[in-house]
Amino acid sequence: MKVKQFEEEYTEDYEIQDDEQQEEMYEHFALTVDKGQSMLRIDKYLVDKMTNCSRNRIQTAADSGSILVNGKPVKSNYRVKPLDQISIVMPYPRREVGLEPQDIPIDIVYEDDDVLVVNKAAGMVVHPGHGNFDGTLVNALTFHLQDLPLYQSGNMRAGLVHRIDKNTSGLLVTAKNEFAHAYLAKQFFDHTITRRYVALVWGDFKEDEGRIEGNIGRSLRDRLKMAVFPDGSEGKHAVTHYKVLKRYGYVTLVECRLETGRTHQIRVHMEYIGHPLFNDERYGGDRILKGTTFSKYKQFVENCFEVMPRHALHARVLGFDHPTLRKEVLFESELPTDFAALLQRWDTYAAAGASYFAQED
Repeated sequence: MKVKQFEEEYTEDYEIQDDEQQEEMYEHFALTVDKGQSMLRIDKYLVDKMTNCSRNRIQTAADSGSILVNGKPVKSNYRVKPLDQISIVMPYPRREVGLEPQDIPIDIVYEDDDVLVVNKAAGMVVHPGHGNFDGTLVNALTFHLQDLPLYQSGNMRAGLVHRIDKNTSGLLVTAKNEFAHAYLAKQFFDHTITRRYVALVWGDFKEDEGRIEGNIGRSLRDRLKMAVFPDGSEGKHAVTHYKVLKRYGYVTLVECRLETGRTHQIRVHMEYIGHPLFNDERYGGDRILKGTTFSKYKQFVENCFEVMPRHALHARVLGFDHPTLRKEVLFESELPTDFAALLQRWDTYAAAGASYFAQED
């Protein structure tokens, strides 16, 4: 067997301590069958070739359409042939820790036998990690779903196929069984998930819509940040589409649609084009970047920072192909209280006119 490619979409690097490392949580293997290989069931073949991977896990991946041979999905009884090109996408194997189920209130938007969609509050970490061993969304889900096999082993990644930053609010889907887990992971890998965010960013835009493309990887100057590498020398391919929703002059409300899902993608891409998220401490948006030098305007912006003491980003729309319904389901959440209050202040500012805030006492 020739190992053609092994691609990880998640890294256990905890230098970014309070945010998630990658939104997607799956692993991808791509391999070529040897010329002399005899015909053998693909589940048996892969068990022999892949380290620490159970036959049941492989069969679940096949049932969910996550094993491709020469570009087409196959079932677990498919018999491999010489030079077959095999591609497998699977959720990461269980990582068991001393995970404590915690009765933490969560806003459940939708739930059935296969999936659960939650509207995550800002300030909640998605899963345990460095410095965050309890109080996470997974702790809460493990309590809520403690009767399900997927959530009984103390698995810190139980059911997760993507994540959003600690201080980003909004929609997130988690699987309730192994089949749904594999089925959703394949959609994230194929970039067929619908994800639209609302963000308030500094500055105005010349165009009403745009596309940002640039590899995202760990910053070479600051290990707590991510950065764009336009020449492709580092990082992974990333694409963000944006559309202006409302212009306030010094700041703009935009909708961002993710084509890929990299660490801090919207935050990094917006900083890259000169429009950091409002009050994004890590990427320079927590200071006045546009506007006047008059004291009333300065006080106004500082009051806005107090109203929303986090970066202004909300995962508003989430859509995916349901594992058993086999049709797209789409969910939308309202802006949280702090984000709504922030926009109300900018609405007041726009209605009053900049001249009022430019007047000195």
